[in-house]
Amino acid sequence: MSPREKEIPTAPIDRILHQEGAKRVSEEAAKALRDFVEEVARSISREASELAKHAGRRTVTKEDVEFAIRRFYKRLESPL
Repeated sequence: MSPREKEIPTAPIDRILHQEGAKRVSEEAAKALRDFVEEVARSISREASELAKHAGRRTVTKEDVEFAIRRFYKRLESPL
């Protein structure tokens, strides 16, 4: 994890965990999930940004993000 300040607060992550059935959530659990979600979002954002640059655009589109998400999932599915 980079030394950057976190962008996503833990409160929404805590709420999601509760909405999905958790009775109690430790602060460490909420932070761990927040850190993971933020890293995934940063990875997808980097790729979407590169896609826009490659296409000669300064604006990242919904299609760039969706394509980056598909590529992210394919990397998860492929063997190392």
